[in-house]
Amino acid sequence: LLLVSLAAVSAEPRNFHGEKVFRVIPQNAEHVELIKSMAQTEGLDFWLPDSAQLVEQGKRADFHADGHVSYEVQALLQQSGMPYEILINDLQDALEKQRDSNIRAVHSYEKYNDLDTINAWSANIAAQNPGLVSRSSIGTSYQGRPIYLLKVGKSGANKKAVFIDCGFHAREWISPAFCQWFVKEAVSAYGVESEFTSLLDNLDIYVLPVLNVDGYVYTWTTNRMWRKTRSANPNSTCIGTDPNRNFNAGWCTAGASTRACDETYCGSAPESEPETKALANFIRANIPAIKGYLTIHSYSQMLLFPYSYSYAVAKDHNELNAVAQGAVNSLTSLYKTKYTYGPGGSTIYLAAGGSDDWAYDAGVKFSYTFELRDTGRYGFALPESQIKPTCEETMLAVKYIASYIKNNAK
Repeated sequence: LLLVSLAAVSAEPRNFHGEKVFRVIPQNAEHVELIKSMAQTEGLDFWLPDSAQLVEQGKRADFHADGHVSYEVQALLQQSGMPYEILINDLQDALEKQRDSNIRAVHSYEKYNDLDTINAWSANIAAQNPGLVSRSSIGTSYQGRPIYLLKVGKSGANKKAVFIDCGFHAREWISPAFCQWFVKEAVSAYGVESEFTSLLDNLDIYVLPVLNVDGYVYTWTTNRMWRKTRSANPNSTCIGTDPNRNFNAGWCTAGASTRACDETYCGSAPESEPETKALANFIRANIPAIKGYLTIHSYSQMLLFPYSYSYAVAKDHNELNAVAQGAVNSLTSLYKTKYTYGPGGSTIYLAAGGSDDWAYDAGVKFSYTFELRDTGRYGFALPESQIKPTCEETMLAVKYIASYIKNNAK
């Protein structure tokens, strides 16, 4: 009986009652050191930037504190005189309010869908649109799940391609929601809307709805705030690698950790994760055709391009910057959502081993990372009621970049 009850307890998803999300703006070196020391002693979960080591003077930092330390953290912040605010007073409450859609359908574009539902949807949309959509598996995750890829576009010879992926970091649920939305829009607009029809006649668009499939399942079953993959690490009880620190682009230097317990753990080697290796292998195999790479993350409302692993300026900086500006202008035109754009390292923070830098260095010129809504009010608990406007505005930016690639990429 005891074993049964223990199993039942372990099967319950983690509860976040009483856990808070703080925003701080360190004003001096002492404040930065205080944040870093609190991260070590109190076990804080950093939302922005991705780890305490990336906290900088004058730049905001958002972090989630467990219930048993949140009051201690608040007291330390008050004593230090550092400006702070509580973005989320009770994370469990915010997560429950996140599911604010009344839609009860198994699959909906305006609610968050679990992996089984997304996989059934991708099979279905390919079966219903055989002339426009096909589905394949590019590999298998650490836990043995298929990683499905949709190819969207009219068949034709020597077509240029754009690759879009979602669901790198498991807790960023708005990301897979966008990939589903994109495919829906493509299917419904083809033959109806001239710009999208032209895009799909002239480009193949690969859409990977969820890369980190194991982590995504884990956020539904066990821990909503999980970020990494679910692979075992040698000589450590800590699970998982940050897939967006696992690529061979300045691997495991700035903004990445060698400690398996850290959220930004770079892995035992570049492409140590079967998920990142599957993605890299696919892009390598199709590198002559792939002219654009768009990876969809959240949150902070940014459009970033190489480099993130150093402050070096990409050789195509001027063109990448101009395209980003046009894309952001298109996005903002719909709901006036403000986006920042620029090279990842100088715009947000240094982060080595990212897929966008790797793709760019591999020869994919138009390589961008989207950080979708919001800027921290909800963070990773973005309500379902924001899926539609977030996806609608993001579509405008993606279409802008894809159109530019169609017309200009060599």
